[in-house]
Amino acid sequence: MTPTPLRRPAVALAASVLLLPVSACGGSAEANGSPTVTVVVGYQSKTINTVTAGTLLRSLGYFEEQLKALDDGNTYKVEWQDFATGAPITAQMTAGKIDIGSMGDFPLLINAARGKQLNRPTHLVSVTGYNLKGGLNTVVVAPDSKLTSLKDLKGAKVSTSVGSAADGTLVRALRRAGLDPARDVEKLNQQPAVGASALAAGSADALSQFVAWPGLLAHQGKAKALYDGAQLDLPTFHGVTAREDFAEDRPAVLEAFLRAQAEATDYLDARPVDAAEKVAGATGLPAEVVYLYNGAHGIATFDPSLKPQLVSALEQDVAVLKAAKLTGDIDVDAFVDDRYVRKALGAGYAERLRAAPPAAASEVWPEGAAKTREFASPDELLAYLARHRDGVRAAYVPDATTGTLWFADKAVWVRDGERSLPFVAPQTARAYVAAHDGARVISYADALGRAS
Repeated sequence: MTPTPLRRPAVALAASVLLLPVSACGGSAEANGSPTVTVVVGYQSKTINTVTAGTLLRSLGYFEEQLKALDDGNTYKVEWQDFATGAPITAQMTAGKIDIGSMGDFPLLINAARGKQLNRPTHLVSVTGYNLKGGLNTVVVAPDSKLTSLKDLKGAKVSTSVGSAADGTLVRALRRAGLDPARDVEKLNQQPAVGASALAAGSADALSQFVAWPGLLAHQGKAKALYDGAQLDLPTFHGVTAREDFAEDRPAVLEAFLRAQAEATDYLDARPVDAAEKVAGATGLPAEVVYLYNGAHGIATFDPSLKPQLVSALEQDVAVLKAAKLTGDIDVDAFVDDRYVRKALGAGYAERLRAAPPAAASEVWPEGAAKTREFASPDELLAYLARHRDGVRAAYVPDATTGTLWFADKAVWVRDGERSLPFVAPQTARAYVAAHDGARVISYADALGRAS
């Protein structure tokens, strides 16, 4: 049975409006007798779970191909604008300068609020990458830090981007740990790169950030995980938002974008290593870090469908933003608009809506290989690594309790009987040890030695 489309106001679709010359983006101008329509897309190249609507999509050229296939008498030009966070994308959208943008769940809500406030309404039209437990956001500390749990952050300076998904994770995690986010920590409102520098300089005790910063800093040996966002067991995601006037004036263009996004999603799913290399080449990020998030069993699952679990999570996020006085009430139902993606993907949309994330698995990326190798257990992966100490580009293991993928050599390892179990953060490892008699924390070197 096909799910009932989410309630939305009716939209008048007049074909003549596609040919009207307007000065804002998404508009047209005459060129050699043929109208030229410029579509402006705002994206975040280094926020790599938006790549199917940004970096990867741009590199593949699928959107431009879909626009050409419209064959409606227009010539289309796509202008891609890259930003570090979602806030400037929202500012440009509400100024009428960006037509389509991608950003995280909390910035999406701010996008909705600002659009309504400034009479430039926007709508969430699809999803890019998501994690149903919240593993896209992580709190990290310096490699030599003595902090081992969130409770240790009392009185500490924590860098984050206020209003971001990572800030939402920090606020919720601190509350669950019995700390008041407004009084018990000193929050530093910083861009991710600035926060990374602050952590390295010692002017911040911890950093709470979104993909791909925690994984990047861990991979570089500049940080270690303190808290795995999946411990919250609340979905986090990034999505695509479009200006309402643009969507109404040019529905065929928006649908072309969403078809192209679905194509990029299929490409990533079918060729995850190649996709990671493409994104790495475009962003300067290590491909090993990109794969941690976007790989076959990565932290992010890519699917453009607007799953009910994600919409429900968005509704829960409103309270966090209101408490921080970043927004007032937000009508999530009015903001979420699945009509365009349903039409763009046709009968295949229902199948995508039902699809579940792939099961967690351990993986090794051999040097020079075009594919990774999967293993049934972390112990099997360790045995392989013990035999191939050279020639391995990266090794990944899922947290034994949250399922969050992490680098094998950066994980916290626990020995329980004859098994070695990996964890992203020390807190989850200690919780497992406390609940299992005889289990103990061991070093990665020890875990490798036992597997050899």
